[in-house]
Amino acid sequence: MRTLRGRLVISYAVALAATMAVFAATIYFVQRSESFGELDARARLEGEIIAELLAAAAGGPDSLIVPDPQTGRPVLAPEIAALLEPVPDYVLVVGPNREVLFYSADARALGYETLQRLLDLADAAPPGESFGVTNLGLPAGQIRYYTRETHRAGPRVERVLAGASTAGVVLIPQRLLGVLLLTAPLILAASVVIGYFLVGRTLTPLDVIVDDMEAITDGRSLHRRLAELRATDELGRLTATVNAMLARLEGSFLSLRRFTADASHELKTPLTVLRSGIERALTHPKTSPDVMEVLEETLVEVNRMAELVDALLTLARADEGRAPLHLEPVDLRDLMEELAETAGILGEHANVNVTVATPQHSLVVDVDKSRIRQLLMNLLTNAIKYTPAGGRVAISCAAEDGQVVFAVRDTGVGIAPGDLPHIFDRFWRADAARSRTGERPGVGLGLAISKWIAEAHGGTIVAHSRPGRGTTFTVTIPGAPKAAEAVTES
Repeated sequence: MRTLRGRLVISYAVALAATMAVFAATIYFVQRSESFGELDARARLEGEIIAELLAAAAGGPDSLIVPDPQTGRPVLAPEIAALLEPVPDYVLVVGPNREVLFYSADARALGYETLQRLLDLADAAPPGESFGVTNLGLPAGQIRYYTRETHRAGPRVERVLAGASTAGVVLIPQRLLGVLLLTAPLILAASVVIGYFLVGRTLTPLDVIVDDMEAITDGRSLHRRLAELRATDELGRLTATVNAMLARLEGSFLSLRRFTADASHELKTPLTVLRSGIERALTHPKTSPDVMEVLEETLVEVNRMAELVDALLTLARADEGRAPLHLEPVDLRDLMEELAETAGILGEHANVNVTVATPQHSLVVDVDKSRIRQLLMNLLTNAIKYTPAGGRVAISCAAEDGQVVFAVRDTGVGIAPGDLPHIFDRFWRADAARSRTGERPGVGLGLAISKWIAEAHGGTIVAHSRPGRGTTFTVTIPGAPKAAEAVTES
């Protein structure tokens, strides 16, 4: 999942599932081991009780071993066998030469082959006492048995075997494991839902921090600070750290803006003096042609430097909030007509066909006339600059849905998709063909200023372009025009 909330919930669910699996396995094996231990203890107790009973009977006046009336085999005396009948599980009393002196009711229910296997186990048991496990097949299944010798019962009784089936014992842990596996999905589902809401509540302060940080999009909003959290946990430390970082950044940006504004302001006067001196030298009758050529080139560079200084000063003042707009009712039809005259001259000089669509009726909106004209001139000169000779540039102004929309379209070289996100960055140039010393000189600040003007009016500016097919800049300024328009070409 892409969100931290989702990843935490999934991680919590996986951890819980793993914990439940370990818990279930532990319960199963512990319960199984304890149950097997209880079986071993029960078998041993039965074997010891039978051995003690046989030893006591052997010391009495009556005979412990008597012949079977039907078969003549040696068996335990009826009164002794009656005492052993209530003993559960599988019990054998074995004499010398594999003689079975007694076997319990469960043992009698076994088949002949199975009974012989029990007898083999008793016969193969080591001296003393021992434990073992064997599988007798159906119906007994696996049994855990205990064997011990009975020396005190006389020479005709050799060994006692007592065994208990594990079927019921194993079934209990299996049922427990089945119940855990059955309820695990429900527990996991409930934990995911509960964890989702708990994580959401925990991360709410983090969402607020992210929203506040997203609102700080540029150097003009560095004065904002994150709300201090009362908690002293990691989020509280993060908030304090971010606020301290913003304070340092704000100080750095203010110093940089102040330096830019001061430097631009200080450069204006010497550049103006330098330009005036060059212009006087150009008009001096005694200036030689070679010197005039050098002076003309110098004047071009001085003008470019003055343009750069003006642009830097404008942006610096805008960043510091010292470039307020002078809003007043402006008839955009008159503004477009003035622009059409300048556009025609610029287009004729560059051999580019420029058309300006002006509203037929008055279109009055509260804007800063000089700034809107500067915005449109920046877009116009930029379009002409990157449109080859013989191309077309079109400028339009229209009212749409309570807004004013300016559009500047050209048939120029276009902008690559990878360059579009950067075209409003300061001093950014798309490629070498757009260098300041190439065929299309510029300072790289015109679009940045245009974006500031549009946003200062509460509007937006966007660009759509395809390489080789031209570019369209669309500026939207909010405002309710006081008249509808019909468009004509000029």
